[in-house]
Amino acid sequence: MSWNREQMCLRASQELKDGDYVNLGIGMPTLVANYIEESLDITLQSENGMLGMGPFPLKGEEDSDLINAGKQTITSLPDTSYFSSADSFAMIRGGHIDLSILGALEVSKSGDLANWMIPGKMVKGMGGAMDLVASSENIIVAMMHTNKKGMSKLLKKCTLPITGRKCVKKIVTNLAVIEITENGFQLKEKANDVSVNEIIEATEGKLIIPKEVPNIAL
Repeated sequence: MSWNREQMCLRASQELKDGDYVNLGIGMPTLVANYIEESLDITLQSENGMLGMGPFPLKGEEDSDLINAGKQTITSLPDTSYFSSADSFAMIRGGHIDLSILGALEVSKSGDLANWMIPGKMVKGMGGAMDLVASSENIIVAMMHTNKKGMSKLLKKCTLPITGRKCVKKIVTNLAVIEITENGFQLKEKANDVSVNEIIEATEGKLIIPKEVPNIAL
């Protein structure tokens, strides 16, 4: 059985290391904030000028003045700090973000990322994606393995406008955890009861299959 969005974000949260400064991209990646281990000292950063974000608020406890870059209500922590968007981007461009977890439309076997627009459709803007992929030490993508039409999003070559080249290190999908290597996609883990053949069929780019693939239940 494939992972749902919450399980994907739970798995992505396991990539966080103690002391990391982390940016969570708009959409599904923001859910990672709900699954951070309490024992870890993790600082979440948002492009709109908030450093030290907590999990999403419970229903009825929302504060409309506290929002992330995707305009979702969030919570603050005792050590939360606030500053201008300019300072926030200076932090990103200065290389002070250890890890960014982003959504994606497509990822190529060489780690190219396309996640900001589909030609012919209106977009609100690039946001911080291009700055993040150019400056963060580690980029992990959390996305569905295929699009709504059932077509693979893990490609030989991206067909949509590129956000960054050779920037993605790892992908967490509803089917598997996949690393980007010099030789293509490498299967590292698979969702519980998902077959390797299912993953092969859903992956357009070259997929390297090790002899043993851990079967992970979340």
